[in-house]
Amino acid sequence: MLDPSRSDLTAGVAGAGTMGRGIAQVLAQCGARTLLYDAQPGAARKGKEAIAAALGKLTEKGRLAAADAQAALGRLEVVESIEAFAACQVVVEAIVEDLGAKRTFFSSLEKVVKEDCILASNTSSLSVTAMAAACQRPERVAGYHFFNPVPVLKVVEVVAGVRTEPWVVDALGALAKRFGHTAVRCKDTPGFIVNHAGRAFVPESLRVLAEGVADFASIDRILVDAAGFRIGPFGLMDLVGLDVAHAVMKSMYQQYYEEPKYRPSFLAEPRVAAGLLGRKTGRGWYAYGKDGGAEAVAEQKVPAARPAAVWIVPELRDFFSKFNVEIRTRADNETVCFVSPLGRDATTTALQLGLDPERTVAIDRLFGFAKRRTPCSPPTACRSR
Repeated sequence: MLDPSRSDLTAGVAGAGTMGRGIAQVLAQCGARTLLYDAQPGAARKGKEAIAAALGKLTEKGRLAAADAQAALGRLEVVESIEAFAACQVVVEAIVEDLGAKRTFFSSLEKVVKEDCILASNTSSLSVTAMAAACQRPERVAGYHFFNPVPVLKVVEVVAGVRTEPWVVDALGALAKRFGHTAVRCKDTPGFIVNHAGRAFVPESLRVLAEGVADFASIDRILVDAAGFRIGPFGLMDLVGLDVAHAVMKSMYQQYYEEPKYRPSFLAEPRVAAGLLGRKTGRGWYAYGKDGGAEAVAEQKVPAARPAAVWIVPELRDFFSKFNVEIRTRADNETVCFVSPLGRDATTTALQLGLDPERTVAIDRLFGFAKRRTPCSPPTACRSR
């Protein structure tokens, strides 16, 4: 059985894309001899060069000693075939997110490695149990789902398939601790924990965009400034890659037998086909400069006009007390009415309160008013007043 603390630990990483490079980097940095393989000729070598550049940036920023960076790079070896994985105690697969490809890979890998070598998959949504079913020893197969960028986002989901042995999960958890990540154990369900919970973040935001409620940049700003997320859903899609994010959405939708709340957005497919994948292609929802940063999207200017008098619901009294405006106790033809519904639209709320929808504006108070205030006017509202 794998002892993650052993000084002579040898780990293999299959796939030298963004995720594979990140996984190989943290393994090499924690002292493991790390073998990097990719079926595409030259990809593994380019992967090592990218890791060297990443380590170099850490050194420049003072986050990693130059000697430690060189030592980590020295432990990272490019190999030309999976036969080199015969020496490994654990192999992490980070190839294409396709169940058939992963099953084929594990079936071939099992013929190379020792019987106690752990086979781990970085899948973000596919069934670990289904992958393991292609193996003679399914009990040593588990999910090991990292997040991008791997060296920065220090959490990894350790997924037990139906036949995964407890020692495998224990070992992967201990290995995660060795390279500084927090291991979160979960069962083999579509999307595991993070992607399952995230279905209310990305797909719902795409629905809001598709329905014309707001533009993508405004949605991101609201969820960052008001809801407190560190990154908005469209920025997240650009970071992960829309091709990956859309594939996860489709996979979960299919695995949950077309549960409506998991339905992918029709907006994503043509953007993937157009190559608007995000940071890795230089353009996604945002455009990215040479420095890798997103180019700013101009905000709509706030109108300078202000009402002579307002009528407000009690929930907004403290908020409006900060402004120099007359607050009236009755709504009339001179007042602009402000409501604050939760779960209802502005028009319905106005009619229920006996207000004129043309003079009514709703303000979202769900997340408070500290950084951003989100107003909504009914379709019939007169915008010139």
